[in-house]
Amino acid sequence: MAETLTTRCCVAGGGPAGMMLGFLLARAGIDVIVLEKHADFLRDFRGDTIHPSTLELMHELGMLDEFLKLPHQEVSRLSFQVGAERIPMVDFRHLPVRCKFIALMPQWDFLNFLARQGRGYAAFHLLMETEATDLISDGGRVVGLRAKIPDGELEIRADLVIGCDGRHSTVRERAGFTVEDIGAPIDVLWFRLPRDPSRAWGLTQAVVARLGAGEE
Repeated sequence: MAETLTTRCCVAGGGPAGMMLGFLLARAGIDVIVLEKHADFLRDFRGDTIHPSTLELMHELGMLDEFLKLPHQEVSRLSFQVGAERIPMVDFRHLPVRCKFIALMPQWDFLNFLARQGRGYAAFHLLMETEATDLISDGGRVVGLRAKIPDGELEIRADLVIGCDGRHSTVRERAGFTVEDIGAPIDVLWFRLPRDPSRAWGLTQAVVARLGAGEE
């Protein structure tokens, strides 16, 4: 028989959206359970950038100074190289925010940071290795979800269920929501390269993206 938990809000998915939402709800005193299907956050993600708007939110929440103690690089300018021409495109130094840069940081560090902050509130509950598999309905209303855990199944009854479980969301599928695929005109290849520590980026160093038709 599946174990049953009860909460005010259940969030499926422990990515940036799910973890931040769980933290904010718990900070407001709302009991919340966040489900993350993996055992940890230590894996590659599609992007490891923390943008000025997110850093401003961290400042407003009183977490910025501690957050910036984590290893990161700060990039304040972006330029694009189209063919042989280099074109300055973005300069964050003019933004009316506290942090006028993008912070380059592994996303697992960002998620672990949010988890630590969330655990400071009694209303925050993070369940690792817990994957949402189905919704629980009663009288045409969603009242919880079912999840797979290492040693069986779990039922979570909740006043509100939120799907933050990514592009191939189980919650969205089970709820019957349709997806509009608008496509994307570009492909982005994201990878890491080793660098000489003596040539570390400074705050004003620009990052260059190379663009070209049909290039691989």
